[in-house]
Amino acid sequence: MVRRLVPGELGPTGGPAFTDLLGVCEAWGDTSIVVRPESGDPVTIPLDLVVSGKPVPPRPSVRQRVSVRDAELRTASLAGIGTTALGEWQLRFEPAPVGRVRNRFNSCLGVGDPGLPLADAAEQVRRFYVDRDRPPRIQVELASATEDALRELGWTAVPGRDSHFLLGSLALVRRTLGSESVDGPAAPTVDVDGTRVTVTLGDLTRGEAGIDGDWLGVHNLSVEPAYRRRGLARAVLRELLGWGAEQGATTVWLHVQTDNEPALALYDTLGLRTHHSCRYLEAPVG
Repeated sequence: MVRRLVPGELGPTGGPAFTDLLGVCEAWGDTSIVVRPESGDPVTIPLDLVVSGKPVPPRPSVRQRVSVRDAELRTASLAGIGTTALGEWQLRFEPAPVGRVRNRFNSCLGVGDPGLPLADAAEQVRRFYVDRDRPPRIQVELASATEDALRELGWTAVPGRDSHFLLGSLALVRRTLGSESVDGPAAPTVDVDGTRVTVTLGDLTRGEAGIDGDWLGVHNLSVEPAYRRRGLARAVLRELLGWGAEQGATTVWLHVQTDNEPALALYDTLGLRTHHSCRYLEAPVG
């Protein structure tokens, strides 16, 4: 937060007038500073008008208070994902996947009460996915009572697929990303399809996002290994979040695998925090 003088104005006591600007300091030069507020364009302030400044902790996203089920239901809101209710559980199915079959679009969200005994619910899930030529999988909150009960029925964890659900304020993440240019192979290409957007940087970097109300979900952000640590992921994120802001999004969320340390480190610096963690369980064979 920066407190500055307002030239030509008097305060309520007859002395100098001051005003405060809350934002991220993006530049500090010999004669001025540049502050990016939560909304609007960056503001340049002459140094001789700056009275004081202090760090202010960012406000956490109010969405941190939502339930695990409500947060995870945002996945199924994406276009092209069919859903079937099983009590409070939700069977998700992607009829025409592009590329690999993704777990979160082709598994049952097993959070809440399925409305029938767990063994019967698990069997319905198994039949649902077998009938659609998909491996029967249930997404559960990590270390939950539901996970324990399904394991007793013989369901086992899908290796390497545990993930954190990260959540944050879209405006704060955009401010932290900043607006620096990236020396990439090409300008970003933005392809909008209704409530979804895909951003690419040549053949090296790609990311997707989907809007649901004021929530923006980021998916499948990837960078070719030889081109990592060059700011390309940040450049794609900047475009995705900019589009989301134009659609009215205020909260951004995404899944990150628990063993993806570089991605977790990046998102931590951007202010995204873990809301919960989840695991995919697959049905016993036979």
